[in-house]
Amino acid sequence: MTTPPSIEQDLQRLESELKRLEAEYNMFFSGRQAKPPWETRRRVEALVKHCDRAPIRNYGDRFRFSTLQSRFTSLVDLWDRGLRAREEGRAGPFAMKRSAAPAGVAHSKDRILHVTTLHDPFREMERLEDLYDSLVAARHEAGEEAVPFHKFAELVKTQVEKLQRTGATDVAFRVALKDGKVSFIARALKDSQR
Repeated sequence: MTTPPSIEQDLQRLESELKRLEAEYNMFFSGRQAKPPWETRRRVEALVKHCDRAPIRNYGDRFRFSTLQSRFTSLVDLWDRGLRAREEGRAGPFAMKRSAAPAGVAHSKDRILHVTTLHDPFREMERLEDLYDSLVAARHEAGEEAVPFHKFAELVKTQVEKLQRTGATDVAFRVALKDGKVSFIARALKDSQR
């Protein structure tokens, strides 16, 4: 049984448009294109819907279409995760991995990035947000993904409560880079240390 020419043409067009869309997303995530290729993506989505509704009797063409459809679905998922990560300020799936420094080279970028004290994190939201921003920047510089703010806030709250049970009035938090890795340290402060 032969495939109608329109199905064959639709599959060829879908394949070429999908390759084009993938190239445009690669340019967007590498910074060579200012905005995501929404127009091309809509065209590919319309083609996928059109081919999905069309009767494909040839098993080879049906397999080819299902392969293209699943590839499109998995790429859309990847691109959406990349966009979400970019919006949230995380590295995401398209971030360039930093290469490790050669052996024997000292890390000249070892430094303390932020220090603050907290007594009640949720009443000192501005300090908490500044601490989070410095941690995100440090993790980005080290090539690591940022933690979500709600998890970070819960960790800080837990650390403050734990150290206050030992008699601390405030807790000092420090964000630093050491040997190319992020260091996040909490330390109890007694009244005499303030």
